[in-house]
Amino acid sequence: MDSEKSIKKISPRRANRMAAVQFLYQWEINKPENLLESLRTFMEGQEKDRAYYEFSESLIIGAIEHIEKLDEEISKYAKNWTFDRIAKVDLSILRLAIYELLYREDIPPIVTINEAIDLGKVFSNIDSKRFINGILDQLKNKIDRPLRKAND
Repeated sequence: MDSEKSIKKISPRRANRMAAVQFLYQWEINKPENLLESLRTFMEGQEKDRAYYEFSESLIIGAIEHIEKLDEEISKYAKNWTFDRIAKVDLSILRLAIYELLYREDIPPIVTINEAIDLGKVFSNIDSKRFINGILDQLKNKIDRPLRKAND
């Protein structure tokens, strides 16, 4: 088998979500004084130009703007888990996914959940996908919109 064919090409949306998780993780560890300046610096360090990461920037800014609501939802569904026990990378993935589920009706919920699970496989340990899926699955049952298609 040709090794180039076996390498899975990452879609632009996946690459943007990966960048968003990385920034949210960095933001959680060391919150910058100036969010937009920190975001600009982070995006300049990425592989592609900043225009490529517009989707990522919108997700990051949206998640941070709604961080209290996102954390409230995580707390509600992460029974017997305090924020201190949740791995920071899993927390970043959950914040991103819950932001998409609650505020981005242009993204089908099933896509968001599948992407979050895949991000957990990339960035976290083997058990994180069950934890992430468990929380998002509970939240998905509360969403009042079609799960497999985006709203216009």
